[in-house]
This record gives sequence, structure tokens and C-alpha cells, in this order.
Amino acid sequence: MRSRLAIRIHTLLERFFPERRLFLRSEEDTRFIRLRPSTQLLAFVGGTSIIAWTIIATAILLMDSIGAGNFREQARRDQQTYELRLNDLSQERDARTEEALAAQQRFNSALDQISAMQSELLASESRRRELETGVEVIQSTLRRTMKERESALSEIAALRNDASRKDPAEAGASPLNDDMVGTLSAVLADTAAERDQVLQDAQAALDAAREMQLEMALMAEKNDQIFRQLEDAMTISVEPLETMFKAAGMDTDALLKEVRRGYNGQGGPLMPLAFSTKGGELTEDTLRANSLLDQMDQLNMYRIAAETLPFSSPLKSAFRYTSGYGMRWGRMHKGTDFAARHGTPIYATADGVVTHADWLSGYGRLIKIQHEFGIETRYAHLAKIRVKVGQRVSLGDHIGDMGNSGRSTGTHLHYEVRKNGSAVNPMKFIKAGRNVF
Repeated sequence: MRSRLAIRIHTLLERFFPERRLFLRSEEDTRFIRLRPSTQLLAFVGGTSIIAWTIIATAILLMDSIGAGNFREQARRDQQTYELRLNDLSQERDARTEEALAAQQRFNSALDQISAMQSELLASESRRRELETGVEVIQSTLRRTMKERESALSEIAALRNDASRKDPAEAGASPLNDDMVGTLSAVLADTAAERDQVLQDAQAALDAAREMQLEMALMAEKNDQIFRQLEDAMTISVEPLETMFKAAGMDTDALLKEVRRGYNGQGGPLMPLAFSTKGGELTEDTLRANSLLDQMDQLNMYRIAAETLPFSSPLKSAFRYTSGYGMRWGRMHKGTDFAARHGTPIYATADGVVTHADWLSGYGRLIKIQHEFGIETRYAHLAKIRVKVGQRVSLGDHIGDMGNSGRSTGTHLHYEVRKNGSAVNPMKFIKAGRNVF
């Protein structure tokens, strides 16, 4: 069975690879090498395989070269696009910062106007009350004068009746009656003049009171317009900040309580208004002013929290993201990697205190900064450390230079944010701050 199969295979191979002999002749002898069909088949298959491998390897190298060129070109285009986007974001951030500063200046100016108007309103209220008191005094004096006038008229009438009943000669001979009549006439004339003056003063006081009421009405309308504008401005200013903190996973109520606990000094322009001309209930304008100042206080506390939380980026120059937060190569990558040139400045992303500034295992040269509310930031693989342990740093301070120390495959910054000791995604803070600032 096997011999027949072998014979058939041999016959088939002889059709394509007939047996050949290779003669090797020398001066003394002649030898030959017998090339069987199977040997020729093996040589053919081997040569074909080598040629095919050579062609495939050459094609792969050419494709890799072409692909590498395209990849570099694509990477260069992506880098240019990213740098343009960074420039746009930087310009937009600067514009938003300028708008925020302008809004703050407008708000401060409006607050000064409100304070001046409140002072004028209090002075107007005092003048109005003084005028009301003067009018009341004038009216009481007028009533008293009218009573005295009526009494004097009654006395004069009685004296005239008495004089008419007496003897005309006796009446004319009494100098006392003449003096009394003259005195009463003078008193009556003075009373009439005083009455006329009091009436004029009362009319002038009433006119002044009406003008004051009109002025107070106009001032109240102007105050209401200013209050509406300020309330709208405060709403527009506070809502984005609340959204920013919530996007970063922060509890705004607990955040404000913590800021109040740490910044509880009182005094200055943000003290609540709590005055009244009568010592009774506060007016509507005062309540609205207190509400605005409460919102200003809330905005100020949000500003303090924003400066003490890492909403900023650790780099200000061009860079690219090389690795994000999450699983990488089967392990948890607890930060975000930023790649840039060696020696690129690294900046503090919030106010805080340096708790570590030295070499640490795979981190290489590492800086740890402790911030408020249990937040810590880490800056790893640095080439140079520019701060010391215990040093207090502010937002935007230059703390180190980018490098390649520790377990690192290239120059980059490994940036971490930890909340109460647990790592969180740094981009949550950076993106939340970018939407506002």
C-alpha cells in the first residue's frame, strides 16, 4: 500500500522535477551528485519561502516607514491644532478674567452708590421728620394763638359793652380804660401778624415736605432699579461658581460652612446693614441690601474656596495629554500625565502648604501640597524642585521643572489630586474651573 503511494508520488514529482545529476570533475576524478525529485521539491519550497519572506518583510518595512511618516505628520498636525486650541482657551480665559474684574469693579461702584444713597436717604428721612416736628409745633402754636386771639376779642367786646353802659363823660375821663383799649389793640395787631407769619411758615413747611416726599419717591425708584441690577449680577456671578464646585464633586453647603469656620473675622464693608431710624423693624431697602451683602459674602467665600482648590492647570505653556486617570496596563493610573519639553515650569494649582519635596520611589522627584478641605495635589517625575517642606505657596507659584525622574518612559508631569487620601480624577477640577474661568 505504502509502496504504491510512494511510487505515485515519485511519478508525479518526476513530471515537474525530473531526476538530475550534478557532475563535479577534477583532474584526478569525476564525481556527481544525484538530485532526486523530493530533494528538488525541498530546495524549491525553501527558495520560494525565502523569496516570499524577503518580499513580505520589505513590504512591511516600507509600510511601516510610510505609516511612521504619516503618523508623525498627523501627530504634528494634532500638536498644531492642540496648540491653537490652547491659545484660544487661554485667550478666552483671559477675556473671562477681564470680564470678571470689570464686573467686580462695577459691583464695587454700585455698592458705593448704594452706600451714598443710603446715607442720603437717612439724611432725607431725618430732615423730613424734623420738618414734620416743625409743622406740628407751628400748628400747635397757631392753635394757641387763635385761642388767645379769640380770648382777646372776647375781652375787648366785654370792655366795649361795659364802656357803653357807663356815662360817656366818666368813660372819657378814665385814662385806665383808654390805656387798656390801646394795649388790647396792640396785642391784637401783634397776634394777627404772628398768625400770618405762622401760616406762611406752615405753608412753606408743607411745600418742603411735599418736595421731600417726591425726592424720596424718586430715590426709592432709583434704588429699586440699582437693586434689581445688582441682584441680577449676583445671580449671574454665583450660579457658575456653584456649578463649578458641583462639577468637581464638592458639597457646596459643606464647603461654605468650612470657609465660614476658617474665615470668621467680622468688620469692614461686608458687615450686614442693621440700622433703623426708629430702632424698630428694618425697611424693605435695608432688607434687600442685607440680602445683596449676604450674596456678596457667599461670592467672596466661593472666591476663597476657588483659590484654595486645584481648579487651575499645573502648566501654562504648550503641552499634550499622554495618559489619563483610570486603568492602564492592568493597573490603576491615579493621575493625569502632561508631556512637554524638559524643564517646562510647573505651577501650583491652588493655595496650600508643601508637605513633601524630595525623591519618593517610583515618583522620582515629588512635590506634595496640602490644600484646604482635605485636598492634596502631587507633582511627580520632576527635574528640579523649587520649594521646601513647610513653605506656603499661592495659586500660580513656580514650584518645579518638568523632568524624567523615577519610573518614567519620557519627560512628562504626573499630576494627582487626592481628596481625604483617595485619588480622584484631576480633570474634573481642571475642566470645572475652565468652564468658569
